[in-house]
Amino acid sequence: MKILLIFISVFAVNTKVEQASSNVYARSYVVMEQNSGKILESKDCNLQRSVASVSKIMTAILAIESDSLFNAVTVGNEINTIVGSSLYLEEGTKVNVIELVYGLLLRSGNDAAVTIAKNVGGTIDDFVVMMNNKAKEIGMKNTIFSNPSGLDMYDNGNLSTSYDLALLMRYCMSNQTFREINKTQTFKSSVKGTWSNKHKLIQNYEYAIGGKTGYTKKAKRTLITSARKDDLELVVVTLDCGSDFAFHKAKFEQYFANYAYLTFLNKGTNYILNYEIVVDKEYGIMIENSKIKNATKHYQINPKNNEVKMRLILEDNTSIEVGKVKANSFKIC
Repeated sequence: MKILLIFISVFAVNTKVEQASSNVYARSYVVMEQNSGKILESKDCNLQRSVASVSKIMTAILAIESDSLFNAVTVGNEINTIVGSSLYLEEGTKVNVIELVYGLLLRSGNDAAVTIAKNVGGTIDDFVVMMNNKAKEIGMKNTIFSNPSGLDMYDNGNLSTSYDLALLMRYCMSNQTFREINKTQTFKSSVKGTWSNKHKLIQNYEYAIGGKTGYTKKAKRTLITSARKDDLELVVVTLDCGSDFAFHKAKFEQYFANYAYLTFLNKGTNYILNYEIVVDKEYGIMIENSKIKNATKHYQINPKNNEVKMRLILEDNTSIEVGKVKANSFKIC
């Protein structure tokens, strides 16, 4: 049996160090690496509390994954019970569900949330069941959804944790349609003018690629942000953090300055020497910049069983296991 070993050199990158502000209070937070789902840093990340409008990303992803996304729907009397953040939709207005998703994510429209819920779920109550079923599917073990908006003045609202919300955002960011909508800075509505994204980092931070704001008196400020620099993509979630935008940016700057993400296999087709390897997801590793110098990517390819083992060999000849994968297809070019 022939096993092929391949070595690819890795070049060092900037190792400038920047620390996140240590005097910003957050009741609960988590920093997660997007590709692996690994927690890089956290505080009370399993503490369950009301999470306000950041829960709307669940409403959005259910709409995006539904068969109704491009359907035109009629705004009903469900909007008459809505308070707080609104798109100011009028009963009887016809609008496409995808436009409601833009209004939901950019402007946090509670009227958009209930209109989506009624038209995607059949009833709002049935849509809430869909939300909780999806939460279980994703692995959100400490989450209970009560409504599609996150309002909590009549009940406990939507209860979750910073860790569960990071899992949800990671899942949502694996959907290209969600990514495109969520990173939008402004959107020209067909029914209510132009909508600007409320998330300040999406507007002002060059590496921000998605996120959602939230606030109620019970939940306090809640915030989710995704950011990407080069190949390193992170998710930060804070619950009850007064200076949340500054906190998120500081965390991103800290990790972007000190870490890099090395991709070993891209999702889809890869060419390594004379081999074509097809995999259904990306494989790589997050590593400190200080360890990258003279590091080498190592692939052990077994053509007999389509298996690829990956590890990173460091300058001191120690190695870090990246993982192994059985390729979907595997052939000599």
